[in-house]
Amino acid sequence: MKKIPILKLHQYLLVSIQVEIDDQTAMQFQEDLLQKIHSTGASGIVIDLTSVEMIDSFIAKVLGDVVTMSDLMGAKVVLTGIQPAVAMTLIDLGIHMQDVPTSLDIEQGLVKLHQELGGNL
Repeated sequence: MKKIPILKLHQYLLVSIQVEIDDQTAMQFQEDLLQKIHSTGASGIVIDLTSVEMIDSFIAKVLGDVVTMSDLMGAKVVLTGIQPAVAMTLIDLGIHMQDVPTSLDIEQGLVKLHQELGGNL
């Protein structure tokens, strides 16, 4: 099983998914991220999907669930680097993320997250 690293930067968590995601890796990522939110009290998360070129329906559902669960725990999520095929899959599957801010890259994602939470860089 591959593990997706979750880095802490001030009050934020940074996740750059650099591995091919299978179902087991996705479930472990979901559990690890929620545990990290709980243990750190993070107020925001940037999830970078630049290296993710395709997702299936299960991974798309897990991604949507991660966003919802993080929000319930009080952590705002910004998605960055969404590839066209991933965006099409999310829409085709009916997974709508209208309230989820997105950015082209991690740097812009951090700025957007900071703005969403009312801070200044």
